[in-house]
Amino acid sequence: MVFGPVFIYLNSNSTADDQALWNDAKRQMSVEGESWPYNFTQSEDFPYSDKRGTVSGQITMQNEGDSKLASFAYVGLAAPGDVDSWQFETKGYQFWTQANNEGSFTIENIRVGTYNLYAWVPGFVGNYKYGENITITPGSNIKLGVLNYESPRNGPTIWEIGYPDRSAAEFFVPDPEPTLTNKLFINQPNEKFRQYGLWDRYTDLYPTEDLIYNVGTSNCSRDWFFIHVPRNTGKSAYEPTTWQITFELKTVIRTGNYTLQLALASATEAEIQVRFNDPSAKRPHFTTGRIGKDNAIARHGIHGIYRFYTVDVPNDVLVDGKNTIYLTQTRITAIFQGVMYDYIRLEGPTSS
Repeated sequence: MVFGPVFIYLNSNSTADDQALWNDAKRQMSVEGESWPYNFTQSEDFPYSDKRGTVSGQITMQNEGDSKLASFAYVGLAAPGDVDSWQFETKGYQFWTQANNEGSFTIENIRVGTYNLYAWVPGFVGNYKYGENITITPGSNIKLGVLNYESPRNGPTIWEIGYPDRSAAEFFVPDPEPTLTNKLFINQPNEKFRQYGLWDRYTDLYPTEDLIYNVGTSNCSRDWFFIHVPRNTGKSAYEPTTWQITFELKTVIRTGNYTLQLALASATEAEIQVRFNDPSAKRPHFTTGRIGKDNAIARHGIHGIYRFYTVDVPNDVLVDGKNTIYLTQTRITAIFQGVMYDYIRLEGPTSS
């Protein structure tokens, strides 16, 4: 692929007002963005706007039996594949936009070709894929109408941790070691995760015992560490870490099963094993297997490849009263082997 053409904008003023220069540069950026794609290029690999197509529509949501507008959904066209394939596609073109607060979207300037339409909606788990291929021809204007996305759900919410937005930003991000502090991010709370060495802060904060989250009293922004990594035991050695989620069930419903919805914002050579009420059970109730190579932890990121798991929870593994879910990160070759959680939800049986 050839990326271009490249535009370089040099501005100046007589007062040496840096803010004015910056504002002028942003204004020019907006002008150039509205002008794309340019119609002066001579390469046959760069089609003009009248040789491209447009796709529009509206997405609505089905969740817990209610129909809602898919406000601010991310909607895109990418090579045909399964519902998650666009995350791994590196050779073709993708065209994305964000819907408005009513779920309406328009994707413009799409190259000729055959695509699938994909989407995901902040506040809801899972991915959406439109059921038919979309073929773009020169000048085509495809109107898809109303598309309905049913977010994965098996029963009513009992409790939830986090917010489903494919990011771990809402969880606890610690202060860095004073000697490693990057002053660029000191006064930028939304960029705190970019500080160096935060993976080692888990061992500092939990030197011998692992994280315990108590549903109903704990707060995810304070009590849920934003990365689940091994514990550094010194001398380049690491050990698995097991996080606990404790919660109360006054009476377990025995007429149906429960569901654990587990969404990951990132994974790097990790494996999460899930056990219920028995941390020493030889076989976990569920395991992700070895997953992930996005390396977001080492790169000071807050998200990588999104992964979503629906875990069936037989009612006989739960008890009346206090219950505990054990999440074990078993891979320990390096400190960067771990995951970032996006969102966890326990659902009751449909009959409840």
